[in-house]
Amino acid sequence: METTPSTKISYIFLCSLVLIFSMPWSTRAQIHDRFLQCLHSRNNDSISQVIYTPTNSSYNSVLQSSIQNIRFISPMERKPLVIVTPLNDFHVQSAVICAKSNGFQIRVRSGGHDYEGLSSISYYHQPFVIVDMRNLSGISIDTESKTAWIGVGVRLGELYHAIAEKSPNLGFPAGTCPTVGAGGHISGGGEGTLTRKYGLAADNVIDAKIVNADGAILDRKSMGEDLFWAIRGGGGASFGVILEYRLQLVSVPSIVTVFTVNRNLEQNATKLVHRWQQIGYQLDRDLFIRLLITQARSGQGGNLTVQVGFQSLYLGTVAKLLPLMQESFPELGLRREDCTELSWIESALYFAGLPTGSTVNDLVRSTPYPKNYYKNKSDYVVEPISEVALEGLWKRLFEEGAEAGMLILSPSGGRMFEISDSETPYPHRAGNIYQIQHISSWTEENNANSQRYIDWVRRVYKYVTPFVTKSPRAAYLNYRDLDLGANREGNTSFAQASIWGMKYFKNNFYRLAHVKQEVDPSNFFRYEQSVPPFSSS
Repeated sequence: METTPSTKISYIFLCSLVLIFSMPWSTRAQIHDRFLQCLHSRNNDSISQVIYTPTNSSYNSVLQSSIQNIRFISPMERKPLVIVTPLNDFHVQSAVICAKSNGFQIRVRSGGHDYEGLSSISYYHQPFVIVDMRNLSGISIDTESKTAWIGVGVRLGELYHAIAEKSPNLGFPAGTCPTVGAGGHISGGGEGTLTRKYGLAADNVIDAKIVNADGAILDRKSMGEDLFWAIRGGGGASFGVILEYRLQLVSVPSIVTVFTVNRNLEQNATKLVHRWQQIGYQLDRDLFIRLLITQARSGQGGNLTVQVGFQSLYLGTVAKLLPLMQESFPELGLRREDCTELSWIESALYFAGLPTGSTVNDLVRSTPYPKNYYKNKSDYVVEPISEVALEGLWKRLFEEGAEAGMLILSPSGGRMFEISDSETPYPHRAGNIYQIQHISSWTEENNANSQRYIDWVRRVYKYVTPFVTKSPRAAYLNYRDLDLGANREGNTSFAQASIWGMKYFKNNFYRLAHVKQEVDPSNFFRYEQSVPPFSSS
């Protein structure tokens, strides 16, 4: 039988179950007790209120509250022996020191949106603790310097709301989902509607605080430029526990314009998508147009078709947008009535996809919409896909499982083409005209249905192989995908980890591994897709 990354992960998990349940209960209890004793000895009683063990009545609710992909809420998943929800930096420092001294792994959780659940679960047999950063959610904004210090437990919606309360003309270039935690999002890059104008979230970080593998709390000056480079796109959890980021805020106009124009196959969608590929990345950098592609019912007879939503943010008024669109993309036929003028914070609400009637205050809610099961993958494209190949792709949207599917095509260009591939660990810059996010999202609990939807997204991913980047086939770290490969139990070699690492980071993976060797040579901060020390074998 052919061994795939998924079967390897399953094998690791099964072995883990055997090892865990073969460990004497007294041994597990001793490890657990020593860890708790260590925490209490460093904090007196102040930490008791933020420790959750399986004997606590709140344990399951705290564990599950931040797991956004409910594929990983299952009795079969390994659970942490302890969850710590720190109230301050010293609590985090203590958790790191006590975990390391007692043989615990650490899983760091900000918003819990890791696509493969790795901030909440582990496929390894070693006992682990979740350090859930939800309480480290302070926001301090200085409008004069246009900067903000934020705790990594801040969610993007909270960040946007806090900025808008201080100034309607300041914003931050990050993602569209308001419940995503800033910590993981920024440390993996952070793409959004302002990316073409200002780059990634990580490109706009000017300082940070982190707890390293020795338990020391470091800022940019004391951590050094190599580690500061690594945690701005290389995934912070490989290198330590990030506490705070200092952000450079960006200017936004008082009025922005949004629109979503839907076109199906009967309305020339194929030619419009082909044209968008040619011009989307070359548009004025104040104009962002992404595509949302789904299966739909046509208005003519209700037959199945493919619908493409052209969804846009323009940093300016309708009066300026319409002539720009007429010049750049007249084929779309944008009309004034398609457009809505908003404030920037209202545009964040628009892209969040919250229910009709929601207000900007709903951006600060931690659970604004129901959780789903999902499996996502990613690609980057350097040349337009032909109309013939697009028609082949549309056929996949009529297959079994496609009803749960969506493709999101997000343009690059603008500021992204001006930043070098090695400026941060995120390498997908000049030459990449757009990114594809392959999505399968469903609500049924039936395992057979789950596999049907997962199989569909993998088939689509396989179909587009000839049309996307090669050597390596690139992927986006924040769209975590264990199909790409995973580290084995213990210390994985750099060569073995390169199977997936080069896809996320290209040649920046070498520098990341050298930084890891310098700051965490014992590989304490490790997980299924963590960066290994360069010398590991």
